Amino acid sequence: MEDLQPQEIALLVGLVKGPSYYDPRRYPDRALARRNLVLQQFVTTGLLTEEQGKQAQATPLGIAGNGQLPHNRFPAFMQLVRAQITSDFDDDTLSQGNLSIFTTLDPAAQLYAEQAITTTLKGLGKRGDAAQAAAVVTDAKSGGVLAMVGGKDPGDQGFNRAIDARRPIGSLVKPLVYLVALSQPDRWNLGSPVDDSPVDMRQPDGSIWSPKNDDGEIHGQVPMVDALVRSWNLATIHLGMSVGVPRVKAFLESFGLTDVNPSPSLLIGALDLSPLQTAQLYQYLASDGHALPLIAVRGVVDEKGKTVKRYEVKAGKGEYQEAVRLVTWAMQQVARSGTASAIGSSNLAYLNAAGKTGTSNDMRDSWFGGFTGDHLAIFWMGRDDNKPSGLYGATGSLRAWRELFAKLPTSPLSATPGEGLEMANINTQDGKRSDADCQGARQLPVISGTLAQDSEGCFWQHVQNMFGGSPDEPASGTPTSAPPSAGSPVTAAPEPIRN
Repeated sequence: MEDLQPQEIALLVGLVKGPSYYDPRRYPDRALARRNLVLQQFVTTGLLTEEQGKQAQATPLGIAGNGQLPHNRFPAFMQLVRAQITSDFDDDTLSQGNLSIFTTLDPAAQLYAEQAITTTLKGLGKRGDAAQAAAVVTDAKSGGVLAMVGGKDPGDQGFNRAIDARRPIGSLVKPLVYLVALSQPDRWNLGSPVDDSPVDMRQPDGSIWSPKNDDGEIHGQVPMVDALVRSWNLATIHLGMSVGVPRVKAFLESFGLTDVNPSPSLLIGALDLSPLQTAQLYQYLASDGHALPLIAVRGVVDEKGKTVKRYEVKAGKGEYQEAVRLVTWAMQQVARSGTASAIGSSNLAYLNAAGKTGTSNDMRDSWFGGFTGDHLAIFWMGRDDNKPSGLYGATGSLRAWRELFAKLPTSPLSATPGEGLEMANINTQDGKRSDADCQGARQLPVISGTLAQDSEGCFWQHVQNMFGGSPDEPASGTPTSAPPSAGSPVTAAPEPIRN
């Protein structure tokens, strides 16, 4: 606004009352009269002197004869608008300037996202000087794209990293892996133990794949929620192998993704996506299990004010919402005490945000995806030459996310588990209902009605303490039913989602 003249500001203010009725291109006389009325109000309220008001009123509207999609303002976002609008209208129709295109752009969110990137990179010193960045901000409920930044220079009309840069997303894929598992409540809940032990797998080329946890430690049997909150790779791999890599792959492909890596490395982020594609995945979580396509255009109106095309998204009934709500609750713990605890320990703690950090091999890519009650934002930072950026998800993109939400008005997520969930005391050694005072018992949300109401109490803890047994492996050696093996078939995981 600081670059606009008083008469230009008055024209914009005047349009608020009736954008179609006072359209300066179609109805210049109406627009001029309305603008001059606003200018007179500026004089009356002291914003302008009498002389300044007269000069502004004498100025012509200065509207270009042929309107077209602008190239100079918010170029990354406008590229997305063009991609959407040109699928329905040819270039000749668009160049005639007879259409009004209403977008989902939120100018404030756009400017805040740009400033967040600029401030964060500047604060990183030399690492920031060599790095690039991108961001996508959406409406958490509707899927409307509110802002898009394609690079550290927001006005650059060159390479749009938000749409065209496909980089390994690292641990941002993990919530989707856990979602596939949690959609099978007869097998898994957030308290179920998962195996965080070494992984050695022979690759097709004969090499051995031996991934490690970021902290270099082996944690043994850990509750599922801790594995996600701490982003432990080994536990996620063991869980994903038990679920089945093909099932996880199919779930991701249901969002329109192609060339999804079919190997186990997919489970910890060997998946190249753009920030926009990543936002599409996380939109499913932010919108409570609704597969909403991301849109940049709301509608198109012709010169007579008639709606030519309306872009509407109908949410439908949602898919696997209870499992989505469990993952969301776990991601809130990520922001409260896990790898994104910089949110929970800051003045943004009241947002109860859900999020996930991501870092690719050798710290080449820094990612963070997080959402509140109203907004989802995905940030990426890295180098165009693919050299190590020196940034983890928490030291790069998470900082930009925090910068954005320190300014962007938004509503917090509920801190309590959503509909269809109940809190239960769970024995994290076997994932079954327990008494609150049993050793290792954790109060965690579960899908209502999926855990037996009868608690096993602490009986098996006493057995284990005395003889080293467990409910599934009695110390006496008495035969018992074995739980499903890691390779046993899964019958109730999510099927591909259709938009």
